[in-house]
Amino acid sequence: MNSIRQVPSRVKSKRTETNLGAEREHFDKQQLSSISKAINSTETPVKEKHARRIILGTHREKGAYTFWSYAIGLPLSSSAILSWKFCHVLHKVLRDGHPNSLQDCMRHYSDIAETGILWANLRDRYGYGQLVGLYTKLLCSKMEFHTKHPEIRCNLEASDELLERTAGTDINNVFQLTVEVFDYMDVELRLAEGVLRQLNTSIAISTLTAGQCKLAPLIQVVQDCSHLYHYTVKLLFKLHACLPADTLQGHRERFHDQFHSLKTFFNKARDMLYFKRLIQIPRLPDSPPNFLRASALAEHVKPMVVIPDNEEPEDQEEDDPEPLIDVSEAASVSMASQPQFSFLCNSVFSPPSPHRDLQIDSLKQEIEHLRAELEKIKAEAQRYITQLKSQINSLEAELEEQRAQKQRALVENEQLRMELEATRQRNAEHENMQVTFVEAEKRAQATELRYNKLKEKHAELVANHAELLRKSADTVKMLSATQQTQEEVARTKQQLAFEVERVKQESDMKLEEQKFELDKLRREVEEKTGEILRVKGTLQTCEKQLNTSMSSLQAEKERLMRCVSEKEAELSSLRQAAQLKESSLQQERERSSKELGDLQVKLKDKHGREEQLLKKLLEEQFALLQGTVAEAEIIIQDAVAKLDDPLHIRCTSSPDYLVSRAEATLVSIDKVHAGHAHYLKNLEDAGPLLRALAQFSHLTADTIINGSATAHMAPTDHADRLTENCRECATQSLHFLQELKSKASIKSADPASVRVIVQKILRTGLRPKGMDVGKEELGDMVDKEMAATSAAIEEAVRRIDEMMNQARRDTEGVKLEAIRLLVLASTDLQKEIVESGRGAATVKEFYARNSRWTEGLISAAKAVGWGATELVDSADRVVLHTGKYEELIVCSHEIAASTAQLVAASKVKADRGSKKLSSLQQASRHVNEMAANVVASTKTGQEQIEDKDTMDFSGMSLIKLKKEEMESQVKVLELESMLENERLRLGELRKKHYEIAGVPLEQVAQDNGLRTPSPTVPSSPKPSKPTLMKKPALAQKPNIPPKTMVMLPLICALLILNVPT
Repeated sequence: MNSIRQVPSRVKSKRTETNLGAEREHFDKQQLSSISKAINSTETPVKEKHARRIILGTHREKGAYTFWSYAIGLPLSSSAILSWKFCHVLHKVLRDGHPNSLQDCMRHYSDIAETGILWANLRDRYGYGQLVGLYTKLLCSKMEFHTKHPEIRCNLEASDELLERTAGTDINNVFQLTVEVFDYMDVELRLAEGVLRQLNTSIAISTLTAGQCKLAPLIQVVQDCSHLYHYTVKLLFKLHACLPADTLQGHRERFHDQFHSLKTFFNKARDMLYFKRLIQIPRLPDSPPNFLRASALAEHVKPMVVIPDNEEPEDQEEDDPEPLIDVSEAASVSMASQPQFSFLCNSVFSPPSPHRDLQIDSLKQEIEHLRAELEKIKAEAQRYITQLKSQINSLEAELEEQRAQKQRALVENEQLRMELEATRQRNAEHENMQVTFVEAEKRAQATELRYNKLKEKHAELVANHAELLRKSADTVKMLSATQQTQEEVARTKQQLAFEVERVKQESDMKLEEQKFELDKLRREVEEKTGEILRVKGTLQTCEKQLNTSMSSLQAEKERLMRCVSEKEAELSSLRQAAQLKESSLQQERERSSKELGDLQVKLKDKHGREEQLLKKLLEEQFALLQGTVAEAEIIIQDAVAKLDDPLHIRCTSSPDYLVSRAEATLVSIDKVHAGHAHYLKNLEDAGPLLRALAQFSHLTADTIINGSATAHMAPTDHADRLTENCRECATQSLHFLQELKSKASIKSADPASVRVIVQKILRTGLRPKGMDVGKEELGDMVDKEMAATSAAIEEAVRRIDEMMNQARRDTEGVKLEAIRLLVLASTDLQKEIVESGRGAATVKEFYARNSRWTEGLISAAKAVGWGATELVDSADRVVLHTGKYEELIVCSHEIAASTAQLVAASKVKADRGSKKLSSLQQASRHVNEMAANVVASTKTGQEQIEDKDTMDFSGMSLIKLKKEEMESQVKVLELESMLENERLRLGELRKKHYEIAGVPLEQVAQDNGLRTPSPTVPSSPKPSKPTLMKKPALAQKPNIPPKTMVMLPLICALLILNVPT
């Protein structure tokens, strides 16, 4: 019984949990569907019903958590249209969603900013990228502003009292809030200007879906801007009440700019058909408020934005609610189940019967059936509950909308009530003013009657007063008709007083009393007239304000009609003027065409004359150039002729003068190149080229002549090379001049080849290598080199003594007597040459005057000393088994060559019969003999000391012998290739040595005519490729001599010193 009673409670709790889960699932599914339909990449505006469902979802869950859970997964970076519609929906959620949506959106502030930065830097073909960047800046600014001022809601609907509380009493806070509102308005206007800039404001664009997609977010922008404009006006009036006007000059200028931009935006949006059915855009005043006048705040009217209630028809398949629960069906089910339950209870608690088992089985079946029915009822009930809840939610949403509309209606009613109250007050004041005006008019009429009677009474008294009375009457009529100002009345009063004084003097005593009364009446009339004028002005002001407020639309319509009529009249007049202008222009065009034809004929004649003159000028310039070139060729040909003139052989010149002439020629070549370029640019001016050619021809001829004269004093090889360069210079110069003669080749003429030849003349090297050494240093260098050579020889003697002592201690010590005697004989001969040739000059002056001979002498002394040192080092390495025998042979050859160079250098300046020259030659021959002995002994010792085994080929087969023969031939070919490469390398090394030493490559055997090789010394190989390149014969079986002592290389090295003591 207890279990049966507990069934309904369990069913109720389970039903509640199922209902909540199903309701949440339905809500999530509905939100996902709305978000996916509202935010997509289709270029259509966001439907209002989808946005409204998303907004209602934020109110239901009191936040935007569900919206962001789906929106965070949108691919915003893939489509600019998708990002644009996302910004639009987010703007709606911020404005109309639950207040807690702002906090949820601030959590994704960085994502929104990054999306804007991304699309601001990209360009898409629809132009949405820049708009998304502007929209994200607006959303970020909106979130920052409302986060800082949470009392102002995101829809910006706040009363003036709330704005006053937000601003506070601190003027600094008011100033800061004004700046923030300015910034807020700036981002709103920038977005609106960006959208309108991309779209054409024509009807076709605003009615297309692509245009509406961009225009749809501007509805929220209009709503925001209307409130921000009102806040700005209020805050600026408050600032002007507390701060000086000069301080707020920047604020006023910024407000004026925003006012004009906002007014332009509202006017453009108002003209678009898309906005006319969706929103009523307010009209701003013609001019901005005057903040310098505090009373202007009362004239400010808050702009109101009205959204018409014309919602879109919703789709039946998506939005029709499910039918409500069928109460009749539920009642029948419950009534059908109630008897079964009573029967069940009776059967359970009835006394036992014989058919109890059958009853239990039947009851079990009934229970199963009832359970199935119960589950079905639960499912239906859950579905009905879900439907009812959805209907409740929709009704609540409609209720919220009705409340919002009611709130807006209340605000509008309050405003209308205030306007009606103000109108009633103005009407009451107007009625009071009318009553006062009527009373004043009556008093004025009575006064006027009294004045007329008095005027009739006094008209008969004095005829002289007629003019005064006429002036008085005219003054009164003028005051009543034209409503002059108080100053004019006072001026007239003074004139009348002056006239009265003049009349007083002429009239009698009777008239003075009457005149007093007349002045009194006149003052009353003036006072009444002034009062009437003030009342009329007040009434006119009130009537003007009423007419302005009540008939603004009618005036606007009339103004537009007048503008249309004026435009049509102006258009017709412009058409007539255009026709007249067109006819006059046609006549003027015909006259101008005739004049243009005449002018063109004259211009062609003028151009023809100018072309003839220009052609004549070009021919004259070219003729001058040809004459100059011909004269230059004659000058250069004359110089070339002097090269072969026998009379010119005796002419000489110094290398320095030749260098100066060649350098001047290079400068003239640069001038010729510049003049040639100038002439090619301007064929009318050949002056620079002519002057450069004249100078070039003379300097080139001078260089050729002086080069030939310098060659007469140079050695044969140098002279031939210098003469050949001079001839080549003349040939290239004549070729360049020949190219200048023809118009076809003048553009390709280039003096670069002449410059190359002149530079070769400069690099001939006729000046001695010692030119970079001071003249006073040459003598010291000779002494130093001779002393260094002697020191090197002494060191070699000491080292060879040590080696000889180690090799054979029982032999008498010998020294490098041959080389030492050679150096001593050379030093003595050098001193003799200097003493005999210097005359009255000093030794240094003699060396400086014979600088080339001095250089040869220094070079020979260095070579002798270096050869001796290298010979000792090579002998030392051979003794220690670290050197090669070939080193001794090469050092011997170098010593012989250096000795010949030293003898030749000394022989140039020595007398033929000098005894010291004979001693030097004898010492040289002795050194050469010793060197030859060293070479022969070294080769013999090398053959004896080599350990060669007997070649035994008896155990080899024919195939193996053939294989060994082939390997031997391969090795021979490799060695021949290596030998050829080494000879080529030796030749290149000698070439480089001769270049550094200043010796021409053609002169290998002698050094500038100063060195003659000794016949006894084997000459060194030439740098060119050797002529003996034949394949050597195959090696035969050698004759092997018996082995000898190992110290023979040391003895061969000492044979150089083997002179009897």
